Amino acid sequence: MSNQTTIAPAEVAAVVNSGRGILVDVRTPAEFREIHATGAQLVPLDILDRPAVEAVRGANSGPVYLLCASGIRATKAAEKLRLAGLADVVVVEGGTNAWATAGLPVVRGKKTISIERQVRIGAGLLVVAGVLLGWFVRREFFWLSGFVGAGLVFAGVTDFCGMAIVLAKAPWNRSGKELVTAPKTGGS
Repeated sequence: MSNQTTIAPAEVAAVVNSGRGILVDVRTPAEFREIHATGAQLVPLDILDRPAVEAVRGANSGPVYLLCASGIRATKAAEKLRLAGLADVVVVEGGTNAWATAGLPVVRGKKTISIERQVRIGAGLLVVAGVLLGWFVRREFFWLSGFVGAGLVFAGVTDFCGMAIVLAKAPWNRSGKELVTAPKTGGS
């Protein structure tokens, strides 16, 4: 069992290629479709649990190496899996971005807009809408801009963004759902 909590992309590539672990990508299907590390299995963070990881792990008893775009969601995924009793989870430092930068093999597909950019676009549109509606319709609409601003501050302080969670479930981010390699657990 590994006591590491993070590992460099080049190190994990060598370990996974030798069959001593699996690489699990926790991003959305749309992000995965755009670019992912060769050999990575997709288990999006919103359906990630121990049974889903065990399903893609199969007979491989090595560590579970988690990656996302930059490492933030993979760190959350590691915490979630450790709480579920899966101790041998390791976060790939820098995620898919670092993997590609290191020149390691990736699979490229259709370009998509990242969740972070979608949040910025959505928040900006809501602020502009609040200002325009407040100016031209009713002053109370200015509260919309204030609410969005407060939400952005909250997201920055707590590292929890409700808008990102909602956007991750949007139909355009679910395209490519057939790439999900682990079945959703729980009810039918």
